[in-house]
Amino acid sequence: MIRITFLMFLIGLIATPSVKAASSNYPLADADVDLSDKASLYRGAKTFMDSCASCHSAKMMRFGRIGEDLGLSEEQLAVLMPDELSKPGDVIETNMPADYAEETFGIAPPDLTLSARVHGADWMFTYLTTFYEDPDTLWGVNNAVFPLVSMPHVFAAEQGVKQPVYETEGEGEDAKRRLIGLESPERPGTLSEEEFEEKMRDLTAFMVYMSEPAALLRAHYGPYVLAFLFIFTLVMYLLKKEYWRDIKH
Repeated sequence: MIRITFLMFLIGLIATPSVKAASSNYPLADADVDLSDKASLYRGAKTFMDSCASCHSAKMMRFGRIGEDLGLSEEQLAVLMPDELSKPGDVIETNMPADYAEETFGIAPPDLTLSARVHGADWMFTYLTTFYEDPDTLWGVNNAVFPLVSMPHVFAAEQGVKQPVYETEGEGEDAKRRLIGLESPERPGTLSEEEFEEKMRDLTAFMVYMSEPAALLRAHYGPYVLAFLFIFTLVMYLLKKEYWRDIKH
């Protein structure tokens, strides 16, 4: 029975498609997320509340948990809260009615609590930085890793709108365009490319943290666990030497 279960597990791993490769073949950038950088997580949290929470919720994350995990003061935590009536026990909710959102975007914006865990940090970072101009879409933009996404480019003012580079495959009626890269915006945004990527890296880091807050605890206790295992192994080795010292072969 155990062998059958293990075999089914292996088959499931092989048969399950990669989430990162599900949307497109566009290469993913390295998010380089550092969950130990709490200043980065706080900047990302502010960006999330300023730019994402107007449409998206994060109903599995409470403000108090963010404040505790990031070591925020009451003043810093208050900056993240929507208004003066908000409490640390509140979860992150959007004020946009679901029916209005569905009418506007064609689909209600999803809850983002677990989005980074589903897609991965590299996918999330690449998604945030690869919106490009596409006049044929509803909002005039498309996305390299999420084609035909119904979300507008909310960071267009900071980044500008990148220009697509296509490669034509096939000939005649069978010819298809394939996105192979992005060029700098015709009209630059308010942030340099480095500044914008740093802002999106902070946002990605916060979303990675939000999708699994316990990761901060694991990172904190990891060195202590490794130290314990090292000492325990050393003690067991010395104990084994002591037990076998008087045994003659």
